[in-house]
Amino acid sequence: MKRMKVNKSALVAHIVLICFVLFCTLPTLLLVTSSLSDNDSVFRNGYSFWPKEWSLEAYRYMATQGQTIFRAYGISILTTFIGTISGLMLTAMLGYTLSRNELPGRKIINFLVFFTVLFNGGMVPTYLLYVNTLHVKNTIFALLLPNNILVNGFNVLLVRTYFNNNTPKELIESAMVDGAKEFRIFFSIIMPISKPILATVGLLIGIGYWNDWYNGLLYLTNTKLFSLQNYLNRILLDIQFMTQSMAGSAEAANALGKMPTITVRMAIAVIGILPLMIIFPFFQSYFARGMTVGAVKG
Repeated sequence: MKRMKVNKSALVAHIVLICFVLFCTLPTLLLVTSSLSDNDSVFRNGYSFWPKEWSLEAYRYMATQGQTIFRAYGISILTTFIGTISGLMLTAMLGYTLSRNELPGRKIINFLVFFTVLFNGGMVPTYLLYVNTLHVKNTIFALLLPNNILVNGFNVLLVRTYFNNNTPKELIESAMVDGAKEFRIFFSIIMPISKPILATVGLLIGIGYWNDWYNGLLYLTNTKLFSLQNYLNRILLDIQFMTQSMAGSAEAANALGKMPTITVRMAIAVIGILPLMIIFPFFQSYFARGMTVGAVKG
């Protein structure tokens, strides 16, 4: 009887997980097939997993913006790379420092980090700080520094918990006895044994930078510095503006009707998520281990 109960529990768990996978993958599949559909067909028949009329019209329209899109892709890749490396190093160093019990004022610093998770200074003071004091407006730093992507309090606490529960104190003490300094201990001992949490936090920071459009909206007016998300958002706003402003003109409405407005939106979403879909499988195992191993004490 006990064995049957275990089998039934496993069956239920598999069914739940299969349903969860379908809930995650089916919208993405619908997104891709819609971007490959004919715009008029989608307008008449709605969205479908197997379109009645296939078309690359949306991607041809995006190709006309090729040079600008490639520049936006380059800026997104640059900011994501620099921001992820810098943010990961700062987060790991701060998290490791807070995990050391002998740190003076450790409780106060922990409280300040946790406080930033719950509260912030507000939009107006933050904007004035970055624009008037740090002068990041219309610079590449506008995509790197604001909005707590570089160093996030949640990520710091996650790393600190991992170091507390999974870093042998005896290993650090033996290294100190051998004469190793703090930087040598951190880079030569702590970092190599912390790959799961580093990959997890790096993935979180990278996704945050890749998907960020808010910083560009607030701090950029120079379109040459637009990231991919900002540029794709600009295309959506242009389509919406054309739809509203040209509604009264028959000629303009006819020209607008030839533009694949529905499928372009789907193609924009596909272009935005494609790099993440390619990269995520390589970090999946580290991501799962990093999110769970720090929650259980050995």
